[in-house]
This record gives sequence, C-alpha cells and structure tokens, in this order.
Amino acid sequence: MLNTEPTFSLCVYCGSRPGNDARYLDAATAVGQWIGHHGGQLVYGGGRTGLMGQVAEATRQAGGRVVGIIPQALVDREVANPLCDELHIVANMHQRKAMMAERSHAFLALPGGIGTFEELFEVWTWRQLGYHDKPIGILNVAGYYDSMLQFLQGTVQSEFMGDWQMELVHSGEHIPQLLAHLIEAAGTSPESQALEENI
Repeated sequence: MLNTEPTFSLCVYCGSRPGNDARYLDAATAVGQWIGHHGGQLVYGGGRTGLMGQVAEATRQAGGRVVGIIPQALVDREVANPLCDELHIVANMHQRKAMMAERSHAFLALPGGIGTFEELFEVWTWRQLGYHDKPIGILNVAGYYDSMLQFLQGTVQSEFMGDWQMELVHSGEHIPQLLAHLIEAAGTSPESQALEENI
C-alpha cells in the first residue's frame, strides 16, 4: 500500500497470549491481512506478543497502518511493539481505551482474556448509552465465544438485558464477511469492489 490516508480504522481487542489452538493465531493473521489488503489501519493495544503481536505484524506485512496504544505499566509486560507506525505510551488504562475508541471507526474482539472482555463490554456499554454509535463485532473463532453468547442470551431471558442490546454487537465466524459488515456499517467502506472476498 502506498503512503496514503487509511480508508478505515479498525480497533481490535485480543489476547496478549497466543492461546492453545492454532486457529486463534490463524484468525489474528487473517484479520491483519484483511485490514492491510483493504487499505485500512489497525488500532490495538500496542503489544508484540500473542494475538496482539500477530494481528499487528500481519497488518504491517499486508501494507496496512498500525497504531499501538499501551500504558507505561504494561510496556514491559506486554512488550511494546516498536514496529508500529504510531506507538502511544499513555499513563493508564482509561487513557488507553479512550484513545483507542477515538481513533477507530469500528471495534472487533478476537479471543482473549479478562482484558479483552473488559474492553469489549465497556465499548458495548458506551454504545448502549449513546456515547458512540460505532459498530462492534465478535469474531467467534472455533466457538471460543459460544458459552459467553449463550450466557448473555440468558440475561435477556432473565430480563436484565433486552434484545436490542444484544443487537448492538454482531458476532460471526467468517472473517471477510464480518469485517466487511463492520466497515460498511461504520460508513467507511473502501471503494474496492470485493470487501468480502477471501484474501
């Protein structure tokens, strides 16, 4: 990709560990490749380990732009990625999440741990409260989020949540289709003709 302005900016939440299934790393690679091949920009947590490092490197190798945002306290623990086009070292998690949200048109959660869950649920809560109207996706790699989604449906049945709140998040397993949906919903769809093609 030439040094032009990115056509969209996608925030990806994911684990700083690789997990125990190769499909998690494969998915992170595919997401990064899709972003790069479609002229996009990745906004993520700024680490170079686990799925975080994989999605960043795949984006970079595919010609995409990479923006990393990491708190000072996690620079050593998550090993800050020096290959980011922009690497912002901030004071705390609040600043990290706020900047990630500001710099993004849409959000995507890959497999991860409690940090990923917390980021996903916060941006989902912000959307239900009207603080933003940016699309949110969950990439359900190898059924990773099946039990969580089932639990959340139970909260609807128990009337602690409504169907409309569940509809604020789009989950799927097919990477090109899910990412195309998020980018189109954000109103930043690239002019390329085949967003959903498998590349």
